[in-house]
Amino acid sequence: MSKTTRIGGASGFWGDSAIATPQLLAVPGLQYLVYDYLAETTMSILARARAKDPALGYATDFVHAAMAPNLAAICGKGVRVIANAGGLNPQACRDALVEIAKKQGLSPRIAVVSGDDVMPQFERLRAEGVRDLHTGEAPPAELYSANAYVGARGIAQALELGAEIVITGRCVDSAVVVGVLAHEFGWRWDDWDRIAAGTLAGHVIECGAQATGGLFTDWQQVPGWADMGYPVIDCEGDGSFVLTKPEGTGGLIHPGAVSEQILYEVGDPANYLMPDATCDFRQVQVEAHSPGAVRVSGARGRAPTGTYKANGTWRDGHQLQLMMAIRGIDAPAKARKTADALLVRTRAQLRQRGMPDYTQTCVELLGCESLYGANARALPTREVVLRIAARHADPKALGFLQRECASAGTSMGPATRSSFAGRADVQPVIKVFSFLVPKEQVTLQVEFSDAVSTVAAPASGPAVAAEPLPPQPSGALPDGDTTEVPLVALAWARSGDKGDDENIGVIARRAAFLPLLRAQLGAAQVRAYFAHLVEGDVERFEVPGLHAMNFVLHRALDGGGVASLRSDPLGKSFAQMLLDHPVRIPRRWLDDGLVAAHPA
Repeated sequence: MSKTTRIGGASGFWGDSAIATPQLLAVPGLQYLVYDYLAETTMSILARARAKDPALGYATDFVHAAMAPNLAAICGKGVRVIANAGGLNPQACRDALVEIAKKQGLSPRIAVVSGDDVMPQFERLRAEGVRDLHTGEAPPAELYSANAYVGARGIAQALELGAEIVITGRCVDSAVVVGVLAHEFGWRWDDWDRIAAGTLAGHVIECGAQATGGLFTDWQQVPGWADMGYPVIDCEGDGSFVLTKPEGTGGLIHPGAVSEQILYEVGDPANYLMPDATCDFRQVQVEAHSPGAVRVSGARGRAPTGTYKANGTWRDGHQLQLMMAIRGIDAPAKARKTADALLVRTRAQLRQRGMPDYTQTCVELLGCESLYGANARALPTREVVLRIAARHADPKALGFLQRECASAGTSMGPATRSSFAGRADVQPVIKVFSFLVPKEQVTLQVEFSDAVSTVAAPASGPAVAAEPLPPQPSGALPDGDTTEVPLVALAWARSGDKGDDENIGVIARRAAFLPLLRAQLGAAQVRAYFAHLVEGDVERFEVPGLHAMNFVLHRALDGGGVASLRSDPLGKSFAQMLLDHPVRIPRRWLDDGLVAAHPA
């Protein structure tokens, strides 16, 4: 039998469940645990924490929730750990873990991979004319942090040196897996196909249970949410892998769910730009392998670009988000009138004190499909949550709205609860400045066993364009009896964010459905469906290996992350909304049982 490497994905973000680590440690033959903590929003949270206390700036849950209760078992079983929990302060994360280990009489060999922090050279980059990758704007006057999204080479080097736990700063999410596989199989760093396949393996498990039934379109089929199984991959030397989960756990291993995750947060699937390779996922195959297992293969790679993507965080004013419950006859109208009154009242107070208006406001009626815009259904409701969000440069200006919302409970509509848990807090707005930095300007280091070693520069090669796909067939609607069904009857879908852009992967439930979907669901149709939310263009990309299409919606999230005032700043609901899009099909598909009836 050929060698395989068994890896468990124990964290998809900072705040993921504490059940993952002990569950995965029970898997026979587990060799590695990998943890991903660093979403773009997380970096802004870490920047805020480090600004208050220089000893912070790392994902504290890694030390106290993941490692502390399980460290003895990890060491006893010889399982090695890789985590990007170091965030903006990987040395402090290591030191905190060393203290925990000492108290337990343990001494794991811990390495730190650092050098992603580009704050020291940012003024030089500013002088060289660096601009925001998306907007073209000049950088703000002052940044909280600036970090490059680095690759996996430092992780592999730390493992080769003998590290049992590797803590990194801001590497890309999939690097925690690529570093393991490059070490275990001795991959060359210019073996682009294998690096791309390892990137895909890391991408599938980087969001934890999203690969094992979490967020699946057919959520009704997913059992055991209380004990959701976390992903386990058995990787082969060519980078292909079999995905399972711990025996006896909840969740679901399903080709549709895995296909959804492959397209999650992906732009052009032919040009998925990573630090160690440019990946092409268009011909990836997801196949049922055995009961409770799927096999994933077919990723291809090319040389990466000569730059790292980097993100800086900076403060841009303050914001306030309020929620109140309003019930009774015509509750939505009462809620709208309440919001209008509070904004008029507090704007008058701002004018009286010579203060400028809010820079932005957002009013949403949760429970009334407010995010659906013109696609909302006019359903009667006697209960609604009114959400008001506002932004201002001066935190004192938001204090008027913070205080005045309480008055709605006695002076506005009947059956109004003006607060759920006391006064809402005024929060700083931490925005992201995205830019490119030449790789030769970023020097990575491995700190291990009282020694510091430099990580070799990333491999590179000539830029090569992706091979064009052959023309993909579109299916004209056949003559004869037809009927209309929602998209969910024909497809699975999942949406994800990248800054202010949004992607929606749409995967045909049957390969035969895809030509018809191509004909009726183009970029123009998706742009029109989300016209109330999307300010930029919409692109459609073909993914024939998955029988799928990937839509990228530009400037769709009101700034995205903590920069957005919407109740769904990460666009998690976009796919669910699109699954209601009408599609016309031959009626015989229903009669023959090819399409299950779904409510329109």
